[in-house]
Amino acid sequence: MLTLNWKNATDVAIGPEHGVTKADLSGISRTMGKALRKVIAQTTGGKLGYANLPTHKTYPNAVKRLADKFRPATTDLVVLGIGGSALGNIALQAALNPATYNLLPDAKRGGPRLFVLDNVDPAMVGDVLDFIGPRLATTCVNVISKSGETAETASQFMIFRQALKEKLGASFASRIVATTDAKQGTLHDIAKADGYATLEVPGDVGGRFSVLSPVGLFSAAMCGIDIDQLLAGAAAMQKRTEHPKWRENPAAVLAAIKHLAAVKGKIMHVMMPYSNRLYLLADWYRQLWAESLGKQHDRKGKEVFAGPTPIKALGTTDQHSQVQLYREGPNDKLTVFLEVAKQARELAVPDAFGEVPGLAYLRNADLGTLLNAEKTATEYAMACSKRPSVTIRFDEITPHSVGEFIYLYEFTTSLAGELLNINAYDQPAVELGKKATFALMGRHGYEETAKEITPFAQIDEKYVV
Repeated sequence: MLTLNWKNATDVAIGPEHGVTKADLSGISRTMGKALRKVIAQTTGGKLGYANLPTHKTYPNAVKRLADKFRPATTDLVVLGIGGSALGNIALQAALNPATYNLLPDAKRGGPRLFVLDNVDPAMVGDVLDFIGPRLATTCVNVISKSGETAETASQFMIFRQALKEKLGASFASRIVATTDAKQGTLHDIAKADGYATLEVPGDVGGRFSVLSPVGLFSAAMCGIDIDQLLAGAAAMQKRTEHPKWRENPAAVLAAIKHLAAVKGKIMHVMMPYSNRLYLLADWYRQLWAESLGKQHDRKGKEVFAGPTPIKALGTTDQHSQVQLYREGPNDKLTVFLEVAKQARELAVPDAFGEVPGLAYLRNADLGTLLNAEKTATEYAMACSKRPSVTIRFDEITPHSVGEFIYLYEFTTSLAGELLNINAYDQPAVELGKKATFALMGRHGYEETAKEITPFAQIDEKYVV
């Protein structure tokens, strides 16, 4: 079971100026209780789409049927998506399959090689296309877009669709799975016209909350991840987050600590996993936190410029690149450590160099023990500098525990939105960038926007050095 240890964010560990005090907890209790009751009412009442996913039957069944159909004849799976249509896929693969998964022989992998193209960098897209080219006939392309008009995903899709047509001719559509709106939209219409297999993007689930829907489940199932256990873990955490007493509810305690830390000036929230397998979950967290909570206005229209900034770091790597700043720079950070009690494997240090005083202590140790000692040492060092931290502890990294983590942070995000009195489910600031891209690429109907952009896009030589 996933656990949350928050002592090192309190005054007991780091003093009252930077740590959460009993008075702070008493002061937020009424507000936190109200927020918790509201979000529980929304989730149990079916008003928050992501809360329906852990126990949904139709979505995982459709995913498993399609995965069973495609997996036997698929050597490579290419996922085309961006943001919430990509980060969850990447995080699940990194957490639950070996780092060398794509390098394993086909017979040992248990699923296709996976390539998630989450950018339109032409070198990356072109390199992947060249690499899988000899196996294009046995490649499945999963294009994920609710509308089908997101510029990044649409352009990638047009490239891969053309490559499949050139390779397979009229049968190209048999190698494409479209994850899109069930009833309407550009990609929905193309899929229907071309004859692709389809999966549904739930209409009531925003992209950053969609990893437990067909958006994230298809690539996971194709690559041998137990999606039933993933959803079971989310469902188990869902029950824990519906506990009405907020001090006994892990999501409510996490939301309260994060909120109170921000009130005390800790507006940078670092997620620092002590596991490479969990590192890309920090990317997923960054989108969830930033897009949900970064809002200019509250629900009453008041200008608030809300939202702690999410940052990712990796233990032990970033002990040597970032912790100097975290300990001696501005005291504006709350660190969330991710710790794993039992790593996916153990690796022993040989019984060598016993005569070397500076190395003898490492003899017969194992790397998992060393990794967790490094985490505790960093946690201690941060506390000595009055820097708050909490620890989320995984017994081990499994589909169940990853599902727990995902739902914990989704529910925590909802609570954080209530505490800030902002809408955690829209993303108005993202839309202008999309419209500007349409204008710069010459899309019809965006001519006026293109004119507005011109002064910003023109290069003025007096500002070039």
